[in-house]
Parts: sequence; C-alpha cells; structure tokens
Amino acid sequence: MKKACRLLSLLPVLCLCLVFLSSCHGARKHAAFEVPDGLEEGKTYEVVFWAKNDTNKTQTAIYQKAIADFEALYPDIRVNMRLYTDYGKIYNDVITNMQTGTTPHVAITYPDHIATYLTGKDAVVPLDGLMNDPRFGLGGSEVRFDSPRADEIVPSFLSECRIQEETYALPFMRSTEALYINKTYVEKLGYTLPEDYVTWDFVWEVSEAAMKKDPDGSFAVNGQKVMIPFIYKSTDNMMIQLLKQKNAGYSTGDGEILLFNDVTRSLLREIAGHAATGAFSTFKISSYPANFLNAGQCLFAVDSTAGATWMGSRAPLADISPDRFREFETAVYPVPQTDPENPVMISQGPSLCLFNKEDPGEVLAAWLFASYLLSNDVQIAYAETEGYVPVTEKAHADSGYRDYLAHEGSDDPRYYDVKLKASKLLLSHLDDTFVTPVFNGSTSLRDAAGQLVENTVKSVKRKETVDDAYFTKLFTDVTALYRLKSAGGGPLPAGSVVLLASLGGAWAAIGGVWVSGLIKKRKKERQN
Repeated sequence: MKKACRLLSLLPVLCLCLVFLSSCHGARKHAAFEVPDGLEEGKTYEVVFWAKNDTNKTQTAIYQKAIADFEALYPDIRVNMRLYTDYGKIYNDVITNMQTGTTPHVAITYPDHIATYLTGKDAVVPLDGLMNDPRFGLGGSEVRFDSPRADEIVPSFLSECRIQEETYALPFMRSTEALYINKTYVEKLGYTLPEDYVTWDFVWEVSEAAMKKDPDGSFAVNGQKVMIPFIYKSTDNMMIQLLKQKNAGYSTGDGEILLFNDVTRSLLREIAGHAATGAFSTFKISSYPANFLNAGQCLFAVDSTAGATWMGSRAPLADISPDRFREFETAVYPVPQTDPENPVMISQGPSLCLFNKEDPGEVLAAWLFASYLLSNDVQIAYAETEGYVPVTEKAHADSGYRDYLAHEGSDDPRYYDVKLKASKLLLSHLDDTFVTPVFNGSTSLRDAAGQLVENTVKSVKRKETVDDAYFTKLFTDVTALYRLKSAGGGPLPAGSVVLLASLGGAWAAIGGVWVSGLIKKRKKERQN
C-alpha cells in the first residue's frame, strides 16, 4: 500500500500535465512582444536562420550576399544560416527543438506550420508590435536600410500571415500554380488553346486524345513508347482548388473539417476514370512533371510558378539529359478552371517566422534581419532566380524589376521566357488567389486532401475496384491516418501523444497497485 500511496501522490502532477496538454491542443494567442530600446552596445548577437533551398546555387548566393550586406550594416549581429531542401524538414526540426528551447531565431516556413508552433507557450513572436514600432519597425526611423513600410506589402500576402487576428509571420516570396502546356502537341492533336484559361473538361478531353497509339505501339502524338498527358505535382493543391472552384467544403476557419463530402467523392471518381486510361498521373507516382514535359512525354504539367525554370524544351534547370529534350512551344496558363468567368487559384509561398528568446535583444536582432529580407535588393534578386514574385508593392514598382519583366523572350537565361510568363501570371491574378484557413491541424488536413487523390490513382493502377464502397473506406482510412477531427482540434504533436500514453500507463499502474493492495488486505483480514 505504501507504493500505491506514493503513486497516488503523483496524481496532482499528472492532472497538471493533462491540463497543460488540453490547453496546448489548438493554437494559442501569445503575449505581445515588448520592443526593447535598442541593441545593447558592444554586445554581439548571434541569429540562427533556417532557410529552404532546392540546391539552387544562385539562391544560396543571394542568401549569402544578403547576410554579408546585413552584417555590414549591423556589425554586432552575426547570422548563421542552415539550409534545408524541404519545408517539411524545417517544420519537423522546429517542433523537435521547441521541446528543448533550441529553436532558430528566424525560419522560413508556412502559416499552416506556424499554427502548430503556436501550441507551444510563447514559442512564436507576435509581430504587430515590431512591425509598427516607429524606430525599428517596417520603415522605422532607426532602421539602417531602405525598409518597406507595412502598407507597401501586398495586403493579401500580409493577411495570409495573420492567425487569430495577430500577425505571426512576414511574407517572403509568393507563387501560385501554373499549367505548363506543350502547345505544339496540343495543336498537333487538332486542338486550339483558348486565349486566357483552359477548363478541366478541355484538359481531360485533350489528354484522352493523346492516348491514341500507332500500330507499332508508340503514341501517335510523340512517336514514343511513353506518354502521360496530364501530371499534377501537388495533389493537395489539386483537390483544394477543385473544391474552391466548385464552392464545395474544405474546412472552416475554426478547424471544422468539411473535406469528406459528396463533391470530393465525385471529383475522385472522375480522376479515377482518367487514371484508368493512363491519361493522368501524379508526381508521387510517376516523378516530376517537368521531366516528362521536357522529354515530350506530357502535354499538361501543373507545378508551382516557382518551378518555371525547370519547365520547357529549353529549361535552364532540368533533371534529364540533353539528348532527351524535345523541341516544342511552351504555353503558361493558370491552373485548369471550372468557371473561366470566375478564375480561382491558390496563393502559396514561404514566410518568415520569429521565435522567442530570453533576451529580447536577440529577438530584435532577428527581426531586423527578417525585415531586411523584404528590402528591394533581396526581394528582386531572389524573385529573378525562379517564378516567384516579390511580396512588396515597393519592389513591384521598382524600375529594375519592371525592366526585368520586360525582357521576356531574350536569349539571356536570366530572362527565360517561361519563368517570366509564370511571374506575370501571378502578378496579373493577385485578386484571383485564395488561401486555406490556418489552424492547428491544417497541415494534416492539407496532406489528407492530397492523400485522397494519391490513393485513388494508386488503387486504379493496381486494378482495384474503385466504387462508392471504396471511397467510403478511403474517407475513413485517411481520417484515421491523419487523426483529423473538427472544430479547432487537429492532431496532437507526437510528444503529447507519447505523454498521454505514459499518463494512461501510470493510471493503470496506480489502479493495479491499489487493487492488489486491497486484495492482500482483505486476504489478511480473513486469515485473522
């Protein structure tokens, strides 16, 4: 019984743990950051910066130059950069380091990820106070560089960084998705591209027509043994945009899950039909759309505008050998539309998030560096590497940037026409873009949307029966896989799940010891 008493004495601690976990399950509003009077004179500040890079050496050089130029302006601040090749790895490492208080000072990330970071107590710095500070804020009087003002950031981009009515990030770069088309082959099949938009019906029809083969077994349109007419890179975006275009449910702002509905089921059924003929596939199943497009083995490739330098018969970046390229004219369109009169496309792109530290001076140093990344020199240089666009209207109006966009068609690789077409596509459709609601668990919901498409296509290729019963089970399986539930929940972080399991084990142990002691006590009483 003494052991039981010892375990029972732990109950208050266990209850406090449960209260802590329940309060963390869902994004919390963090305390406002109090801007210090300035950096401490004579003190050296170390700022750790986690950035994402797709092995693009030009982008790496831009980061390095930005750091060197910033350190020249602020000799007492040292920026240490760590490069990642995947946003998901940054996200996982931030979550891990939150447990030990070793997060970076600045990280490139997405609002969906920040919503999960907010489950940690005061882990993320709210930025409204810093942004509006008259001395060190955007356009502040004591900032040592040409900082954009808050009202010079594209309003829709800045609004994407607000969670629970508080700004928790600065937009860094923005992109959307584009439909890269082998116009030469489309016309060879007897079709003419519309002037502004293509519909889903058009893409599906042409894709099916491209499956026609010659007697020798090669595809008529390209004379090759391989043809996947339509490949989609990010199937989560595919499903999300389709639902938005059809005014169907995905989620609400407070985390209510609406994804698993009849429209989703109908869309998956249509996708399955085209996967069955071989007219459609995905990046996860077949590989990068650009590889097939550039080799003349794909007519329609959907990928980010940020990936434009990889697309086309003369793409400056590519993963295939030069001998595999085929010559064709590349057209760049918005993603396929349900209603061309009301175009809808997703807005995406990395943002800059700051993490709290014990020394507010470190946070201020990190803020100055993050806001420096919004200066024209950095924004324009980075945007010119791929099909991103700067996030400030200040950069959009810059004469150098306007001159860059005007060079479309030049032989200089810097002005690669597909890249410039992709940039102009987003700039001309800023008012047609949308973002999905952000909450703790929105990352999992996004993954689930893509998983529905991926599983459906895989099942078709495996010759499985894809019917209503299949979709009912698919919805159940994907809901369980991503531990989705409505109304602001979202899955608990892995550490919380482990702790909850440990608490459950502790309760079981307490009960077991108590019952064992009770049995022994009663047995002893009977013997007496």
